[in-house]
Amino acid sequence: MNDDVGGCMSAEPFKNKLVAVLNKSIEPGRVMNALAHMCIGLGAAIGQEALRLTDYRDADGSSHPFISEIPFIILSENSNKIRKLRHEAIAHHILFNDFTDTMTIGTYQDQIEKTAQMKDENLIYFGIVLFGDWNKVTELTKKCSLWR
Repeated sequence: MNDDVGGCMSAEPFKNKLVAVLNKSIEPGRVMNALAHMCIGLGAAIGQEALRLTDYRDADGSSHPFISEIPFIILSENSNKIRKLRHEAIAHHILFNDFTDTMTIGTYQDQIEKTAQMKDENLIYFGIVLFGDWNKVTELTKKCSLWR
């Protein structure tokens, strides 16, 4: 419907896209933990306005705050493809956050130390979350499978 028919306004297209690509070989509980860590960090960096966080209200007047209007697409791949996607995100200046196997061992200090000792090629990627230009993020993730 256009703006003139029935008083309905057309929905504004989304400028940015939010996509997570998770390692399909990691146990679900561990990969969900990684997703939570990535989303907390990336969400803090992006901010409420850019994420279009909205207060959804139900018929009882209860608030369901900070829900993004932007669809959040969850895809899956293997560690090597996630690594490649990370490099492509860097090259295309796409904001991202990733999570590796070294971030699961011991205390957070142990994790920082272990990560510093590992070359990128030896890291096992649990996932990556991307936020950026809708068309660029679509292009980078178009070959990934939907999470199942």
